[in-house]
Amino acid sequence: MIKTLYVRVIWTFLAVIIFSLLSAFFIGLSLFKKEINRIGQNDMIAVGEEIIRLYEQTRPEDWKGFIQSMVNVSAHPIHMYDASGHATFYDLNQSRMAPITPEAVQQVLQGQVYRSPADVDQTFVGLPFAFDGRPHAMFMQYSPQNENILNRMMLIVLLLGLLIGSVCILAAARYLVKPLQVLTQATKRLAKGDFNVEIKTKRADEVGALTQSFNEMASELKQLEQMRQDFVSNVSHEIQTPLTSISGFALAMKNNKLVAEDDRDYYLDIILTESERLSRLSDHLLKLASLDSEQHPFEPVTYSLDEQIRQVVVTCEPQWSAKGIRIELELEDAVMITADRDLLSQVWMNLLGNSIKFTPEGGLIDIRLIHSAAEICFTITDSGIGIAPEHLHHVFERFYKTDRSRNRKLGGNGLGLAIVKKIITLHQGRVAIKSEVGQGTTVSVHLPLRPGQG
Repeated sequence: MIKTLYVRVIWTFLAVIIFSLLSAFFIGLSLFKKEINRIGQNDMIAVGEEIIRLYEQTRPEDWKGFIQSMVNVSAHPIHMYDASGHATFYDLNQSRMAPITPEAVQQVLQGQVYRSPADVDQTFVGLPFAFDGRPHAMFMQYSPQNENILNRMMLIVLLLGLLIGSVCILAAARYLVKPLQVLTQATKRLAKGDFNVEIKTKRADEVGALTQSFNEMASELKQLEQMRQDFVSNVSHEIQTPLTSISGFALAMKNNKLVAEDDRDYYLDIILTESERLSRLSDHLLKLASLDSEQHPFEPVTYSLDEQIRQVVVTCEPQWSAKGIRIELELEDAVMITADRDLLSQVWMNLLGNSIKFTPEGGLIDIRLIHSAAEICFTITDSGIGIAPEHLHHVFERFYKTDRSRNRKLGGNGLGLAIVKKIITLHQGRVAIKSEVGQGTTVSVHLPLRPGQG
């Protein structure tokens, strides 16, 4: 038989019930054995006294027949001893009489009532009984017939308890195991790639909590799968577009009849530009993969942040000066921060590069840096085209572009702000963006001055 949880639960409960019933029976028997014996002895003494009273009132000639008739009525076996110790046994059935010691017989013959001790197998009592002035000892034994009825009654009670308990266990085990079976089937569906799994439950116990956790896990896996599919689709699209351009222009250049000599440099520039796009995309993907793996080397050092930002502005001077963009710097001096210098340099390069890219010619970019006792605040504001409100919540997502055609012309791949977000998170900081269409964009970065602060 397959040892399923359902079968194991049933057998476990049955074993517990049987053990409990038997234990309760024997414990109760041991606890109440003395009281049961005492009550049985009192009943037999009362019956014996009534037999003696009836004999004294009737004085039957056939006293042996009288004793046998009393045994038939009371169902108690009787053992009669005369003064010489001779015994006569009266019983309905050939039952086994409890061993009676000579001392007990002598005690009754002397006119005393005798009670069997508690440690004997069978309960009996002894009463003095005089026939025609001759002393006799009448010993009455607890009726085996009554004892058998009691035993059968107890056995039936135990069997009924076991039967009713088994039925209840079957229902309870099904109630307990059924949600686990549903979870098993749902898990198999997840393993096969079906993430549209949701288990309905109203239970508030541990199984209900497990089901709720499973639903949350399935939902998160579904989101991850969707993100994976979107990522693959976006990467394929970003790679395919420049590859198509490179392949097309390269094939055209092989045919001298299709491309004039004066156009070759133009085509070569396009191939170089698209190659650079592929190179940037590859670098960004490798950077994100490294950051996501949490194995990227994080090497914090203490350095001057304001000086680093000035160097980034100088490095990007060819780009912003070519468009006639005016840069305004308002940086506090000697802002020392403990962070990964190379990673933060990439943050400032990406943010400044975005501002230059989307700010029209003759525009303005304002860069500010202030700090408090625990953190620094870096803001960069441009007078560019701005971002529509419906896009603001998605700009830090990978490959997200507010205007794909415009970003393609500008060489963007939608990974720059995602890298910024990841690096700032690694530094235990936060980044936010505000923007209005046609009014420009402001990006603010908050970083702790030292790891673990802010």
